[in-house]
Amino acid sequence: MKAKKLTKETIGDIGVYDRSFPIFDVGDGIAVSLRIKEGDKERLQIFEGDVIAKHSKGASSTFTVRKISAQGISVERILPVYSPLIESIKLVKKGDVRRAKLYYVRDRVGKSARLKEKIVKAADKKHGSVGTETSL
Repeated sequence: MKAKKLTKETIGDIGVYDRSFPIFDVGDGIAVSLRIKEGDKERLQIFEGDVIAKHSKGASSTFTVRKISAQGISVERILPVYSPLIESIKLVKKGDVRRAKLYYVRDRVGKSARLKEKIVKAADKKHGSVGTETSL
C-alpha cells in the first residue's frame, strides 16, 4: 500500500541541501561567519566559540556555540545547520571531550570552563583527516 501523504522522513529531508562546512564535533572550537542585516546594509560578523551540543534531525539540525565575551559573560547561540544566514564555518581547534553534550560547562567559570585541545599527530595531518570539508 502506497502512502498518500508525505512521510516523516520525506518531510525531514525537504530542506536539506549540500553545505561544504568542515566536519566538526562537540568540543571543537569554530568560527561561524554570519550575515547580519542592519537597515539596508548587510555585513559579516564572526561568532567564535566552542560547540557544546549538536542535534541531527534532517533539515532542522542545529548546533550550539558558546563563547565567553567581555567581562566573563558567556553567550550561547543555537544555529541551524541549513540556515542561509551562515556564510561559512572555520575549524579553529579540535576538542578532546568524552561527552555528547557539554552543558556542564555553563556552571563553570575561568580555567575550569576551558576544554582540552586534541593533539593531532603528524601522521594524521599528512592524511588530511582533520578539518576536511564534507557535507553534514
